[in-house]
Amino acid sequence: MTAQCETTAKRIAGAPMSFFERYLTLWVLGCIIAGIAAGKLAPAFFQTLGNLQIAQVNLPVGALIWVMIIPMLVKVNFGALHEVKQHVRGIGVTLFVNWLVKPFSMTFLGWLFIRHLFAALLPAAQIDSYIAGLILLAAAPCTAMVFVWSRLTQGDPLFTLSQVALNDAIMVVAFAPLVALLLGLSTIAVPWSTLFISVLLYIIVPVILAQLLRKQWLQRGQAHFDAILEKIGPWSISALLTTLVLLFAFQGESIVKQPLVIALLAIPIFIQVVFNASLAYWLNKKLGEKHNIAGPSALIGASNFFELAVATAISLFGFQSGAALATVVGVLIEVPVMLLVVKAVNASKDWYEAD
Repeated sequence: MTAQCETTAKRIAGAPMSFFERYLTLWVLGCIIAGIAAGKLAPAFFQTLGNLQIAQVNLPVGALIWVMIIPMLVKVNFGALHEVKQHVRGIGVTLFVNWLVKPFSMTFLGWLFIRHLFAALLPAAQIDSYIAGLILLAAAPCTAMVFVWSRLTQGDPLFTLSQVALNDAIMVVAFAPLVALLLGLSTIAVPWSTLFISVLLYIIVPVILAQLLRKQWLQRGQAHFDAILEKIGPWSISALLTTLVLLFAFQGESIVKQPLVIALLAIPIFIQVVFNASLAYWLNKKLGEKHNIAGPSALIGASNFFELAVATAISLFGFQSGAALATVVGVLIEVPVMLLVVKAVNASKDWYEAD
């Protein structure tokens, strides 16, 4: 174990849930109301913002997304990758659930609920787009909030750190092919060039830039690095909420006409979170992993990198798409659902550790 990894792990273990993070659901609800109202009051202004784009990338949103993602990626320590050998079983379970179960289970749930069970209650023109949004939501494992969930379950911080680093490394090369495959299975056509540009803009370039900043700030000492992280931490949530206001300013008309859409989209998201968390937790128990590994493994297996999902959905399908709305629903229910999973993991510790 390197001294830097150990220091990072200790900091993660003690990091409290921020005010913004704790009440994220309320902020998202506020953004829905504010965005719909703003779209009604100043439609021309938001139409102008929507037209500020180059190569199908909206410039204001592109800037907001970088502000949203980079502070999170700065926290990722790729030097922790060598720690994966310490918990091979737990790492293997999480990778299995993240990359081989969750995206495919969400694709199935989207097909079942959106294309069939709820189809009559949803706008027909947006069915494919809703499914695409659900797929994007499930195709990228969570990066930042996982540290919070791990702490709340007394999870091993080094396991969490190494798992996040490994998932992010995989995401750089696997996100685009996986999304293309699942969209293809759902008969949703997306040009490879557009998908590649999204991955380049919202994964590869931010990861490189974040790691360069991380190295530069750490050269001035851990205290300097921690101070900068504390200062820029709120930027991510603030940029996310601003993006949501813009999105709902465009989506407002369709939501007012069909307010049930958000509730219907939330159902498959809720089911896939509970299913994947339960599967990861159970597999860790069967393989004999400790509870402080099984907890964060289950939570990493269930949660999503919703910031990336929102960014990619807007880039691929536009502000007014069902895909963008579906990813935002993931943001809306992320905190309450994951806190429910945390409570279940903590309450079942005696059962987990029983012979």
